Amino acid sequence: MSSPSVVTDVRDSPLSVDEALRAVSHPRAGAVAIFVGTVREHDEGREGVTVLDYSAHPDAADRLAEIAATVSQGHQVHGVYAVHRTGSLRVGDLAVVCAVSAEHRAEAFEGGRRLIEVLKAQVPIWKRQQYVDGGHSWVGM
Repeated sequence: MSSPSVVTDVRDSPLSVDEALRAVSHPRAGAVAIFVGTVREHDEGREGVTVLDYSAHPDAADRLAEIAATVSQGHQVHGVYAVHRTGSLRVGDLAVVCAVSAEHRAEAFEGGRRLIEVLKAQVPIWKRQQYVDGGHSWVGM
C-alpha cells in the first residue's frame, strides 16, 4: 500500500474545497471529512467584523506540514490536506480548508478533527480583526 498523500500550504491566494477533494482522493478511501473555516461577522462577543488580516510566522508552513504528517499516520488514512490563508479576507471568505480521506468515516472524522484542532492550537498564524466602527483586535497572539 502506498503512503498517504499530504498537501499543506500557507498562502495569500484564495482557497478551494475542490482542490482539497482532489488532493486527498484515493481509490481505497470510502470517506472524506472536510472542514472549511470562513470569516464571520462577529467574534469574541463583538459584532461588526468587516475584515480579517491574517499573518503567519515564517515557521508556520513547516509546523503545519509536521501536524499533517502526524495525522497521515492515522489508521487507514489515505490523504491529508491543510491550507491556511494569509492576507486580507472579508466576511464569507475561506480562511482554512482541511480534508482527510480514510477507508471509513470514523477514521476520516477523527483525523479531520485532530487536524483542525492541532492546527488552531499550534500553527503560529494570527489575525487582526477590523470592525465596522473602526476598531480592531488581535487574536492568536
